[in-house]
Amino acid sequence: MEILYWLVIIILFALSFIGLVYPIIPGLLFLVLGYIAYGIFFTFDSLSIFFWVIQGLFIVLLLVADYLGNILGVKKFGGSKVAEWGSTIGLIIGPFVIPFAGIILGPFLGAILAELIIKRKPIKEAFKVGVGSVLGFLSSTIVKLIIQIIMIIHFFIIIF
Repeated sequence: MEILYWLVIIILFALSFIGLVYPIIPGLLFLVLGYIAYGIFFTFDSLSIFFWVIQGLFIVLLLVADYLGNILGVKKFGGSKVAEWGSTIGLIIGPFVIPFAGIILGPFLGAILAELIIKRKPIKEAFKVGVGSVLGFLSSTIVKLIIQIIMIIHFFIIIF
């Protein structure tokens, strides 16, 4: 039975990583569910208040990285608030409309269309903002990947 428990925990952690690049999957939720599953299957005793405080700080870092990555990417390349929204909407809708490639093309096209249609920017400027949106998404994904790895390593250090 212990193997089954660990399999469930590992699947929850794996889903959290899939959530990094597929925003429809609530990666952070699956990561925390992995910790809770451990507590239910084994014991919450090793998951002290110190553990939860540290994990809470990492969760805040994850949320900040997610938020700032998109905004800074768009702003650095001359985008407006409208482009930030377009990029975010594209990030959510893109994977459904264009499976696999939608995760990159969604925010890219969302930022470009927002700049072209609403802000009436020239295509060259709008394209530049789209590139910034993708770079922001990719950089925040890398940062979130590193933070999630640290969170899971911290979890295993605490329980073993």
